[in-house]
Amino acid sequence: MSGPLSHVRVLDLSRIMAGPWSGQILADLGAEVLKIERAGVGDDTRRWGPPFMTGIDGEPTQESGYYLSVNRGKKSIEVDIASPEGQEMIRDLARECDIVLENFKVGTLKRYGLDEASLRAINPRLIYCSITGFGQDGPMAQDAAYDFMIQAMGGLLSVTGAPDGAPGAGPQKVGVPVIDIMTGMYATVAVLAALARRSETGRGDTIDLAMLDVATAMLANQAMNHLVSGQTPTRTGNKHPNIQPQDIFPVRDGHIVIAVGNDAQFQRFASTIGHPDWSTDPRFATNAARVENLDTLHSMICETLMTRDLAEWRAALVAVNVPCAPINTVPGVLAEPQVQHRQMLRHLPHPLSGTVPQVISPMRFAEAPLRFDRPPPLLGQHTDEIRQRLAARTEQD
Repeated sequence: MSGPLSHVRVLDLSRIMAGPWSGQILADLGAEVLKIERAGVGDDTRRWGPPFMTGIDGEPTQESGYYLSVNRGKKSIEVDIASPEGQEMIRDLARECDIVLENFKVGTLKRYGLDEASLRAINPRLIYCSITGFGQDGPMAQDAAYDFMIQAMGGLLSVTGAPDGAPGAGPQKVGVPVIDIMTGMYATVAVLAALARRSETGRGDTIDLAMLDVATAMLANQAMNHLVSGQTPTRTGNKHPNIQPQDIFPVRDGHIVIAVGNDAQFQRFASTIGHPDWSTDPRFATNAARVENLDTLHSMICETLMTRDLAEWRAALVAVNVPCAPINTVPGVLAEPQVQHRQMLRHLPHPLSGTVPQVISPMRFAEAPLRFDRPPPLLGQHTDEIRQRLAARTEQD
């Protein structure tokens, strides 16, 4: 493979989403990612369906959509890490790898002699990233975690969903496993930072990444709103807590999202929808005033926007550079002309189905372009290849 990390080799001991998401990013960037899977079983997500990919014969395969979303570009190796032979294979692979990703419960890999101290004793240049729910220490270090519970415990559900008293009120999780995905992103940033440091020092590093820490960091402006005001952020539906007007508004044939970001945009917005006087009204002239008087402003905007259709409002607002958008379904996103122009959906060759659709990486490099020619692997697809490589290396040694 090509890409800026084509010189890097990754030993991916992780499963499900957070670690594999990081591994897929590294694979997209050109790294050789060796995905270690339980012999005969594989990654848990292989069974997380339906839906399952349809084979060439028209029948469902055992490749779930969930698994296919997060394992592109990797090589799958079946290993029983509970066996001495499997442990020795992992150690052999660690000798030739730059990065290890793992998300076992605290202490599990130490029982097998595969923890960071053991592997870095073999390869001091190794960058070892451990991903857990709560980190390597603390009162919850031994507890299991999944994205949904961390969205709850980490405060995201408390600021997501309709406010009390509104239709459908109550906490609402994000529709994708956002904590897993962001943990994978943080893991990628961390291992690449350690890789850059290693080029200066010659030494690897150990990274302790916790999903709850990530969720806490992701509170971002909501956490700071609380810290500077002493007030507890609450669910506000689709209304932005600091910038207005930003919300979903009803129009004659559906809904439109409007995201006014500053006073100049509000002036253009107000003029375009036929109310230029709003931009000089002291209740609405500044963002702070609009936030304070949002109930009044919101009802006035809703009344006005209900007079025309989505396409009409969108065309008018885009023409004056006011950010707005329809609410796309997933098929609608993939059908967007801009998304199609950017070729975010590709079809990779696959041995079971002929091709498999993939939403590719958004990263684009001028000097080291990414290639997307390796689909998510079948279970154990590359076991023989890697065993032969290790055997050849042993003979050379």
